[in-house]
Amino acid sequence: MNSADLIEFADLGVATVYEAAGRTGLIEEPLIQLLPESRVAGPARTVRCGSGDNLMVHAVLDQVRPGEILVLTLPEPEPVALVGDLLATQALTREVAALLVDAAVRDSDDLRALGLPIWTRFVRVRGATKSKLGTIGEPVVVGGAKISTGDLIVLDADGGVVVPASRSAEVLNASRERLEREAALREKLKAGALSYDLHGLREKVEWGSS
Repeated sequence: MNSADLIEFADLGVATVYEAAGRTGLIEEPLIQLLPESRVAGPARTVRCGSGDNLMVHAVLDQVRPGEILVLTLPEPEPVALVGDLLATQALTREVAALLVDAAVRDSDDLRALGLPIWTRFVRVRGATKSKLGTIGEPVVVGGAKISTGDLIVLDADGGVVVPASRSAEVLNASRERLEREAALREKLKAGALSYDLHGLREKVEWGSS
């Protein structure tokens, strides 16, 4: 994916991409969008930390590439802060596109001031240790969605969706087509038509058709 494609994915948004992908890849957990109105798309860089520990977050900042989305996980999600303002400052300096944290962050006011887009399961003060080895670059699962390094992640106010790297071009084309169909439908609705009729729903309700 080139930068123009990633910008387009971000503009298309989670809902459109999820539907166009065949309703697959949805990150089905409540995510806190720390930076209001942020929209991001980029390739994942996955991290699995040790329980209650953020040693591997420090380690991945030596490997991450500009434009990547860091996906930070634990063996089981827990309200331990894997990221505060000092780690986020390093991530921003290394041009990370966003953080997806399946744990907690802290220093939330400072993080918002930095301007780095962050989606997190929790905001909690409890700090992490820095002593347990984990993994970088191996598949992880967040909110029921499997994420491999290099997979496309789209994040916005609705949450997040994952598109396997092998499907990114296909899903981008399908998303464009969906957007065009919705634009045409919107014009009909503005003209007074009802989705109740356009989608054949009246018959289901009034005639009991399945």
